[in-house]
Amino acid sequence: MTRIIQALSEISGGYDVLFCDLWGCVHNGREAYPAAIAALQDFRRQGGRVALMTNAPRPRHLVAEQIARLRVPDDAWDDIVTSGDAAQEAMLAGDVGRDVWHIGTGKDAGFFEMPDPRASSIRRVAFEDAEGIVATGPFDEFNETPEHYREVLEQAQARGLKMLCANPDIVVDVGETRIYCAGALAQLYEELGGEALYFGKPHAPIYDLARKHLGLNGSERILCIGDGVVTDVEGGRQQGLDTLFITGGLAAADLGTDVENPDEGLLTGWLAEQGQAPAYAMGRLR
Repeated sequence: MTRIIQALSEISGGYDVLFCDLWGCVHNGREAYPAAIAALQDFRRQGGRVALMTNAPRPRHLVAEQIARLRVPDDAWDDIVTSGDAAQEAMLAGDVGRDVWHIGTGKDAGFFEMPDPRASSIRRVAFEDAEGIVATGPFDEFNETPEHYREVLEQAQARGLKMLCANPDIVVDVGETRIYCAGALAQLYEELGGEALYFGKPHAPIYDLARKHLGLNGSERILCIGDGVVTDVEGGRQQGLDTLFITGGLAAADLGTDVENPDEGLLTGWLAEQGQAPAYAMGRLR
């Protein structure tokens, strides 16, 4: 049975480390949530450690710059771990070839910029010349849906191209606007019979990277926090970790009229439909 709580402080004493989602929990793409920041700061003041774990396809330093612009202070976190960081290693290893077709916006160009000497062997080419695909999101994330890509993905599947999905999220909310992510493109590609490779939540590589960055030894009590039931909650389940589900993010419309306080009956039924049972839930991180 999922326990609804009103503040992180009610349970934080039972954990040493937080793996905390960013988008939908700490900010909404437009502005940071002050109450969430205060909760993370308080956890760290009590001796806890915080890894901000995001399915953003961009490397850590670019995400750090982004959240700084949103006024998320440095004392709210110890490290940032991104799906982009986890996926870069696979690209450098040639898992989808050396000549790749990139699906994504210009803001994701940083995915290909890294100090590793192997990066010089990766070339972004036209679709016709590609050995594989790197997807960081739609070209026009505010106007395109996966269906815009059906024809070209059918062609890619026929050629046997693998897709490296640098962001497993299906959708994300930018302010009040919901947009599709690379995970939606990868989902369609798999439906068409193509092969997609994933490295962000709920898949193991990003959790392994977080443990490595924080130097964890396996004895720490870890709590996962996030608003994505198929990414954050499912990822915590696969890792055998407790999860705090933030109901006021992606699922807010399904769980009552008060974004800060989910309807217990609706939440119980909705989680049962999703096949998930996070340890805790709350409206917004605070």
